[in-house]
Amino acid sequence: MRRLSLFLASGLAALASHAHAQTAIPDTIVTGTRVPTPAERVPAAATVITRQQIEERGYQSLAEALVSVPGLRLTPLGGLGAQTTAFLRGNSGRAVLVLLDGVPLNDPAEASGAFNFGNDLLFDIERIEVLRGPTSALYGSSAIGGVINLVTRRAPADRAIQPYGELAGGTQRTLRGGPGATGTVGAFDYLLSGQSVSTEGSNATATRFQSSLGERDGFRGGFGTARLGWTPAEGSRVEALLRWRQTNLGLDNVPGDDPNYSGEDRRYYGQLRGETRLLDGAWTTGLRIAATEDRRVYSNLPDGLSSASSRDFYRGTRTTLDWGNTVRLPSFGAFTDGALGFGLTHTGEEARSRSGGAGFQTLVDASQHSTGGYATLQYRAFGRLDLTAGLRRDATTGFTDATTWRVGAVLAVPEIASRLRVSAGTGYAAPSLYQRFGIITGFFRGNPDLRPERSIGWEIGSETDIPAFGRPAFFTPSFTYFQSRVRDLINYNGGFDTLVNVDRARIHGAELGLTLRPTAWFETTAAWTITEAFDAATDRRLPRRPEHVVSITARLAPLPKLVIAPTVLFTGRSPEAAFASYDNGGNAYPYARSNPAGTVVNLTATWQALPQAAVFLEARNLGNSRWEPANGFLTPGRSLLVGTRFAL
Repeated sequence: MRRLSLFLASGLAALASHAHAQTAIPDTIVTGTRVPTPAERVPAAATVITRQQIEERGYQSLAEALVSVPGLRLTPLGGLGAQTTAFLRGNSGRAVLVLLDGVPLNDPAEASGAFNFGNDLLFDIERIEVLRGPTSALYGSSAIGGVINLVTRRAPADRAIQPYGELAGGTQRTLRGGPGATGTVGAFDYLLSGQSVSTEGSNATATRFQSSLGERDGFRGGFGTARLGWTPAEGSRVEALLRWRQTNLGLDNVPGDDPNYSGEDRRYYGQLRGETRLLDGAWTTGLRIAATEDRRVYSNLPDGLSSASSRDFYRGTRTTLDWGNTVRLPSFGAFTDGALGFGLTHTGEEARSRSGGAGFQTLVDASQHSTGGYATLQYRAFGRLDLTAGLRRDATTGFTDATTWRVGAVLAVPEIASRLRVSAGTGYAAPSLYQRFGIITGFFRGNPDLRPERSIGWEIGSETDIPAFGRPAFFTPSFTYFQSRVRDLINYNGGFDTLVNVDRARIHGAELGLTLRPTAWFETTAAWTITEAFDAATDRRLPRRPEHVVSITARLAPLPKLVIAPTVLFTGRSPEAAFASYDNGGNAYPYARSNPAGTVVNLTATWQALPQAAVFLEARNLGNSRWEPANGFLTPGRSLLVGTRFAL
């Protein structure tokens, strides 16, 4: 009955989506089908965050940009650079696949395989595509909850050089700056981009703890990107991309401060790809080789609180070889715009890590390989019904193969300015190298026979532009209802000395939203996500999945050169597992509890002082909220940043 009422409420309210999906959407989205497809014809709930929105809303980090996306809940353990986990549609943190220009970024040395959203900045990013729902049929492992693809800046075809940059400073001794240039010279195009950020930050440990010292957990980061492309003939292209990131940050050992606890996180990324069109442009084929390396070091030196010291080291590498194809199919009868996609992907992963001290040291020294083949088919029927289907088979050394599928349909109803969408599919997440081969001396040994975690899910949604007061889309209500079942979840056995496939989860919910456009200079969106995520065996709510998350965003342009973008974020009460929440004395509760709700208000204003230069102000946590996204970890305090941005 509860599920039925949720479904009816979502349908009657006809609310969902978010402003990101309502303004400045690119003509095509690649992530949704692996074939460039108009956004309104993608059979899944998708959000696109454009470069314009990144700048107008003052999104500095990937975590900031994603915090208002429907269905996505982020749990940062501090400020900029801190470990940040994403729970997409109630799924676990390891059920989200993150890509950069289509190449996986998840760190193979991370114990669960989850991506850390706290480190990446957006200076070199053109747009972010978020696809919600099981998509392993397109991208393989980890795409149970969905896929997030970061797309780097593109070079203008008509400019030999287009310099850009920014410089800003503010509270907490924050300094942010970066130069960049992009352009096209004959058959070649390029991108050069660099950025540096430093801040004293704020204390990650909640001030309510009696032992809190109030020490700040700072952040320093350097980022660089270089790309060179060659287009020898129309339809053919070769491209090389290199990207480097290093961040240094202060850490705490909640529920206590730890002044000498710090971390260093480096990532090296590179890819070389070529693409050409054959058969008069009907067949596009491409080959890509890519490599990533993540290196993390966490050091805890002796101080007045403890004479002990530690140095934990993690290194994860991944190499990817990908062959992708798109064949444009002929029309027949009422069916047009046909496309067949197919390809092969081979991936090698390796993890080397040493952490902990004598008597309790965690070791990983392992590798694995996987090969996957996929095929997708899409057609448009009767000029309004888009149909898609996909199938994929993955084989990984040492455990059962995985076969996944996905089907979807989008129906355009232009007579009432509506779009109806339905899709279903399966997903899987392979065990991490730590889960299969990790060792804690004398206490724990991984299980090489673990099976992949598997899911099956479906969704249905719609959106409608409703005219009023002479405006064709005065407001847009929309909704998405989703449901999934996850089995073979990996957890500890009864003796806590290994891991087994033991847990199951059931998840359903709705993404509701309403966009208002009363004038040409004002637009606002309210988005409300309802998530019911339960352990199927105990019927307990899954930790850190709040039932309610609400965001209100707006874009005001009261003057021709001024844009004001406020954001209000509300996160409802969320469960915490036993021993994961604390009283004010720092004592852990031995039973599950709920983490209190919280609200954060942000504001960004941009004034286009000159055609090539703008002045901006970014204010964060205006109310100085003391909300804890995860129990014991504090939201960064009030901050203000003022700067200038140029593009010549």
